[in-house]
Amino acid sequence: MEYDLSVKNVTKKFGEFTAVDSVSFDIVNGHFFSILGPSGCGKTTLLRMIAGFEHPSDGTIEIRGQDMKGIVPNKRPVNMIFQHLALFPMMNVAENIAFGLRRRGTPKNEVMPQVLTMLKRVGLPGFEQKRIDQLSGGQKQRVAIARSLILGPAVLLLDEPLGALDLKLREHMKVELKKLQAEIGTTFMYITHDQSEALVMSDYVAVMNQGRFEQVDTPSNLYNQPKTPFVAQFVGENNAWSGVVEKREGNIVEITTSEDHQFRVEVSEDINPSSTVDLFLRPEALLIEPDPSLTDINRFDVVVNSILFDGASSRLLVNPLNSDKEIIVALPQNKQYDHIKPKDKLVVGWSEKAGICFAKR
Repeated sequence: MEYDLSVKNVTKKFGEFTAVDSVSFDIVNGHFFSILGPSGCGKTTLLRMIAGFEHPSDGTIEIRGQDMKGIVPNKRPVNMIFQHLALFPMMNVAENIAFGLRRRGTPKNEVMPQVLTMLKRVGLPGFEQKRIDQLSGGQKQRVAIARSLILGPAVLLLDEPLGALDLKLREHMKVELKKLQAEIGTTFMYITHDQSEALVMSDYVAVMNQGRFEQVDTPSNLYNQPKTPFVAQFVGENNAWSGVVEKREGNIVEITTSEDHQFRVEVSEDINPSSTVDLFLRPEALLIEPDPSLTDINRFDVVVNSILFDGASSRLLVNPLNSDKEIIVALPQNKQYDHIKPKDKLVVGWSEKAGICFAKR
């Protein structure tokens, strides 16, 4: 298997502070790889080390098998796109895209054919004479990508490039970037704190927390099979309880939560009686008025606090009876729930296979 980027046990310290703590990963040729994490987790520092703007305190960075130690940024086979695209306003689109080629010393008669070819690849044929201020936000993104890709990088590094766009354009550009990367085939390494961006676009996602990777996996596995409580909380919405295991029968444990609910949960790891656990449950796993004949359902009574209408993503905010704990319940789209009003009492339930349980360490 060919790797465009291999990071091995990379650490970065600033004095006594460890920003990146022994991180290792490989990116397969042509993949879209994202690093997802909150502000301050170390993801931008890691990106800057790959680009050559920072030097690792320890570990190695290899691009297409070549150790990058001692190689300055402009000699590395990577290009970087920032949130602020840094397009040159005094140049037209063609001049912006051609800038790197001209600095590289590409013969004049070869520059414009390459520019026109790249404009077609990013879906902007005929835009070569347009001024930057004539472009939409999405078109500027494409020009910035074209300007980077025309130099033939092994890896394109993107540092929250959609952060400055409005919500609707950001949603559109998530899909466009994924399609563009698939068409062009260049390896993308994408940095974001927005889980939706990472899940929609990526082949693999690394969830980063306090300088370390918590889990590197496919978007589907991160969402459905988180390996740590941090990943469960950070990726997607979750309802959470703390509790104590009262008993275990095979793979089923019975938990009493701090709110005195008794829940049965299927577990795979070694969780034993008297263990203190964290339990996570996706809003879409909660059933409204579940069929009474189902035997593997945890049921409890709730009061509707509010209804959050958001089309296909509409939800209920509910409180268990005699509790101020707020629980999110997704409203399925294949059933009508228009009759539900604030202050209504409902029964909600969830399958004992739907919960994700972690023993507290």
